[in-house]
Amino acid sequence: MKLGGDKFILTSFLIWRLTLFFIVFLGIAILTLQKYFLGGGLDNYLKNPYFWSLLNFDGEHYAAIALNGYQPLTYFFFPLYPLLARFVASLINKDFITIAISGVLVSNLAFLIGLFGLWKLIRLDYKDRIAKLTILLLLLFPTSFYFGAFYTEGLAFALIVWSFYFARTKKWFLCGIFGALATATRITALALVPALAIEFFHQRQSPITNYHSLITSVNFKKVLCFFLIPTGLTAYMYYLYRVTGDPLEFIHNVSIFGEQRSSSLVVLPQVFYRYIFKVLPNINYSYFPVVFTTYLEIVSAGLFLVLGILSFYKLRLSYALFFAAGYLIPPLSGSFSSFPRYVLILFPAFLLAAIFLEGQSRFIKMTVCLILLVLLFLSFGFFARGYWVS
Repeated sequence: MKLGGDKFILTSFLIWRLTLFFIVFLGIAILTLQKYFLGGGLDNYLKNPYFWSLLNFDGEHYAAIALNGYQPLTYFFFPLYPLLARFVASLINKDFITIAISGVLVSNLAFLIGLFGLWKLIRLDYKDRIAKLTILLLLLFPTSFYFGAFYTEGLAFALIVWSFYFARTKKWFLCGIFGALATATRITALALVPALAIEFFHQRQSPITNYHSLITSVNFKKVLCFFLIPTGLTAYMYYLYRVTGDPLEFIHNVSIFGEQRSSSLVVLPQVFYRYIFKVLPNINYSYFPVVFTTYLEIVSAGLFLVLGILSFYKLRLSYALFFAAGYLIPPLSGSFSSFPRYVLILFPAFLLAAIFLEGQSRFIKMTVCLILLVLLFLSFGFFARGYWVS
């Protein structure tokens, strides 16, 4: 029986959630627990690893911001997501456990809403089978579990997808609002600016032949709506200026994450060079979790680079520009660390992969899905047991 869009999304989302639950179950049975950076601390984690593992690593930082506000060296984490978690919790109780539950609910609900938006966006140009395969690839991607964790991925994904949808359907005020919320959630959402600028001019009613035709073809109310997009980041920068005196503090304190990150901008070829000639030859190959994470980073970087280049030939220009800008922003810190997580919001990559796979045999499709599923089991299994993944 073929499922319609809504039923397919809901069914896929529930199966994905159950799969993640099963992965934690297997992880508990197989993997040794790493006792640092566990969500809610060791005691809470041991009581309920199925929930508290969703707050491991950066999840602890977001939860702490939601509970106590920003502290020194936490400004790298953008404000909208912890603010939403705190607001939802305030309807009941502002204690830590309620905030933790609220944040996880926000992530999962936002991601589900984002999946509906992605379906509607893809269906503007493609048939159901492309939309279904895109969503399947997204859910199976090795780091997809971050969409449902106490992280910004689920919220950022939803805001970006709906901002694109409203741009495509010429609802520019809603596009601007959702874009502004996105740039208050993740720095990578700035990739919306060049992408939707192209989309804006692509939708003009008359051809531009000279300066006069450019001016007369522009609807300045729509232009003002478009310029709402970066205001989320601008508002956060103003807050940082008032609190720290440095509106770019979120960049300047990135080096707290270790020597692999730099507060100075590093170009992409340098990052690839560093991995190929310095990182890969010197990792501890007897410790599989580090080997797995490092190769996940470099393979993701290489794969998405290829997809990003192909997107300019196969996808709508606004999608390709968003993909390119969103790809290039994270490595500017000099590392592919967390890159497999950062690419989750680059929906054109999954759309392009779905378009390619649609023309392949059932065996190839099943093989790709199986490989992704195995990598998802490994990634979330490690993460849930306290190993750094992304």
